[in-house]
Amino acid sequence: MKHSPTKPDVLVAYPLRPRFMEALEARYSLHRLDRDGPGVLEAAGPVCTAMVANGHVAVDKALLDRLPVLQLVACSSAGFDLMDTAEMARRGIRLTNTSDALVDEVANMAVLLALAARRQLVRADAYVRSGEWGEKGMFPLTPSTVGLRTGIVGLGNIGLAIASRCQALGHQVAYFGRSRKPVDYEYVPDLVALAEWADLLIVATPGGAATQGLVGARVLRALGPAGTLVNVARGSVVDEPALIAALRDGGLGSAGLDVYANEPCPDAALAGLSNVALYPHHASGTEETRDRMAQLTLDNLAAFFAGQPLPTPVL
Repeated sequence: MKHSPTKPDVLVAYPLRPRFMEALEARYSLHRLDRDGPGVLEAAGPVCTAMVANGHVAVDKALLDRLPVLQLVACSSAGFDLMDTAEMARRGIRLTNTSDALVDEVANMAVLLALAARRQLVRADAYVRSGEWGEKGMFPLTPSTVGLRTGIVGLGNIGLAIASRCQALGHQVAYFGRSRKPVDYEYVPDLVALAEWADLLIVATPGGAATQGLVGARVLRALGPAGTLVNVARGSVVDEPALIAALRDGGLGSAGLDVYANEPCPDAALAGLSNVALYPHHASGTEETRDRMAQLTLDNLAAFFAGQPLPTPVL
């Protein structure tokens, strides 16, 4: 794309949904790194002050070195694990994300996975489809979803939305995080202690180096053979080999997972376990939510170029 004197230049490292890409093209001169590859950076680097990306894009020092005038990264997802935020902050580059647009959908999915895992929905569905119900009789009894003690790992916006839903289900809620929040839920500063207390542990903390392997073998053992783990955060937060071992040997009762250590090809051992409900990192994957995420990305770009406050700043 040639530089236009009338339209601001924007580097696209990851595309938005089609009609929002049309809106981008109408407002900006786009340089399509996502489509055309690194060759576009030679022309884009000197002119692009903003970039559209998402959590799958590695915005590291090597890329930033080729974008000397970059001032904004508008991330179209909630997560930005692959971005070197320290380097971006050092260079004065702003970062926005779209977590505000997906809070409710992800919170709903966390509860769905918790209920599906504890009530063995996937296994029960297969029991009906296969004809086993008629051949073998009533499906075995399952653990309850009533009156649970629910621990939430990470009480950000999504964690808070999950907590409110669990409370509406009659659960007792407590949480673990870096610090106490101004909320009525009990704060437990020791994650192992929270897992020992909980029947259900829902992981909603950010990914990245600070939370790598946070939920490991000790936490899973503490949650125990009647416990359920749900992860709607990042696969990196849970020690996946330890999780598989605990599910396999009965050390953990069940799990509901939307995220994995290796995506989009999770460990094949998970598919062989009947006590886990699996979802393809798609908690925010509804038409309406993805539209809101794309629109919020556009809104952040518009505010940046208009010199107005960014709607959802991270940096």
